[in-house]
Amino acid sequence: MNDQKIERAYKQAREKFKEMGSDTEKALEQLKKVSLSIHCWQGDDVAGFERPDTELKGGGLQVTGNYPGQARTIGELRQDLEKVYSLLPGNHRLNLHAIYGEFKGKSIDRDQIEPHHFKGWIDWAKDQGVELDFNCTCFSHPLADSGYTLSSKDEDIRCFWVEHVDRCRQIGAFMGREGKSPCVHNIWVPDGSKDMPMDRKGHRDLLRKSLDEIFSTEYPAEELKDSLESKLFGIGSESYVVGSHEFYMGYALSNQKMICLDTGHFHPTENIGDKISAVLQFSDELLLHVSRGVRWDSDHIVVLDDGIRSLFEEVVRGEYLNQVHLALDFFDASLNRVGAWIIGARAVLKAILAALLEPRERLLQAENEGDYFTRLALLEELKAMPLGAVWDYFCSVMEVHAGPDWMKEILRYDRNVTRKRG
Repeated sequence: MNDQKIERAYKQAREKFKEMGSDTEKALEQLKKVSLSIHCWQGDDVAGFERPDTELKGGGLQVTGNYPGQARTIGELRQDLEKVYSLLPGNHRLNLHAIYGEFKGKSIDRDQIEPHHFKGWIDWAKDQGVELDFNCTCFSHPLADSGYTLSSKDEDIRCFWVEHVDRCRQIGAFMGREGKSPCVHNIWVPDGSKDMPMDRKGHRDLLRKSLDEIFSTEYPAEELKDSLESKLFGIGSESYVVGSHEFYMGYALSNQKMICLDTGHFHPTENIGDKISAVLQFSDELLLHVSRGVRWDSDHIVVLDDGIRSLFEEVVRGEYLNQVHLALDFFDASLNRVGAWIIGARAVLKAILAALLEPRERLLQAENEGDYFTRLALLEELKAMPLGAVWDYFCSVMEVHAGPDWMKEILRYDRNVTRKRG
């Protein structure tokens, strides 16, 4: 897009927002500080590089589609990620799963992984100016086939996964030290039952025991931050999930850990934004995994819909941007994978910008005076305000493609790089 046209449209938008009581310059300065943790697993359909024959299987996960150009090596995945970062305004992080280590063709089981298996990622991240987050991988493994990992009644299986998570926290702390930025390590396990279980309590007792063992090792907060991710249900755990929202909420608040709210892990009618101010009454921080559930936890690509806007309205209205860690979490192989990353990340940033452009003081004044007409009327008027002109200006200032120009770059990359992978 032409820079002069972008600036001219922005100036007109700035004046319109000013009339509403919004400060676009202040909003853009705040948006510059927002950092998303970009999830590596969108690039290769959650396959990882653990073994040459690795493929996603079970554990409550399913990736659909087979669009050409899936990253087959760590080098190709990094190449795709570099393209992603080049098309996003701002400075963003990388979120790795444990199955993405550099194992060099050797069969390293998950209870044997070590920090040196991720040294290549750390060096690459330093070179790219990217900070790292990490996740244990408690799925797609023979010892997860029973449907239970940290809550397994088989003591050998339970201890295997405790050791895996122990090592993942050690790796995360190493990443935090090396990158001089706290690494958020998130724990999600697929534990549960397809049909009605007899012993819900027994598995929850074991999950609590496993977490107590895992967290008995402490790391400095400047190196590692722990979070726990709940789920309503998953494939193969439709009737019972051990790590429910209530379980992890209780555990996290009792043990000073972060709760992770995944936007696809609740009932479709639940307002996830409403949970934020409730959680942060009792916790200093939380992690948001941002995806788009369609009828169920299908991890669709994030788009700028009412759900995502209401989520970030609550984050911004509560002045929580410094307390909420933001990570993407979706996987879709039915379309260009690199383009999917960009659509989702840009949608989140646009939603945050839209929330920052609300005339907060004017809206609060109307609410506090009981003038609910003015409050609702202003919120409706905001829907037709020129958000796109402010967004395009932000992209231009941050020296990335504004408007739909980035789509052309993705199509070129698809034609010249990813489709040539075979």
